[in-house]
Amino acid sequence: MTGANAVVGGGGWRPTRRRLGEALRAAITPLAACSVALAALTAWTASGAAGGPPRIAAGNGRVFLPYGDSRDTAAFFDVSNIGGGEDRLTGVTSPSDAVGRTGLSRHESSGRGADTMRMTGSVRVPAGATLAMSPFGVSVMTRMNSRWHTGEVVPFVLHFRHSAPVEVMAVVVRPGS
Repeated sequence: MTGANAVVGGGGWRPTRRRLGEALRAAITPLAACSVALAALTAWTASGAAGGPPRIAAGNGRVFLPYGDSRDTAAFFDVSNIGGGEDRLTGVTSPSDAVGRTGLSRHESSGRGADTMRMTGSVRVPAGATLAMSPFGVSVMTRMNSRWHTGEVVPFVLHFRHSAPVEVMAVVVRPGS
């Protein structure tokens, strides 16, 4: 047997134009899809639209002076998220002995003149937005342990799902002022 006969009669796989064309077409489609996806993600990230972590700031704290002999009241804050990612306000505490238990609540209107206040577990703080607490929306229900006076400053700590706790002060004010 000669070397020439072994190659011709070996029956091994030989690339043909048709086989090479089919393999190339099979590889081009996923390669093109991956390239387009990578280019889109790169452009999205470069433009800043991919977001970033939430960055929380809080201020404008006020707490209502309770009416009469009541010890229950509400506190309100402006919570701004200047970061690129959404966060959730999950709770509020106070390091002060003057504050008892606290909880997040939401005002709900029934549309028939009887409004209600419901406790809520957490509140969404969208990226690039401000959660402005008010008596007609989200608030912090709290109980005072000692008598407060108008103008007094009460410390609170806001707790978030992703961000570090934020310390904020609230000024005691009369409702409606």
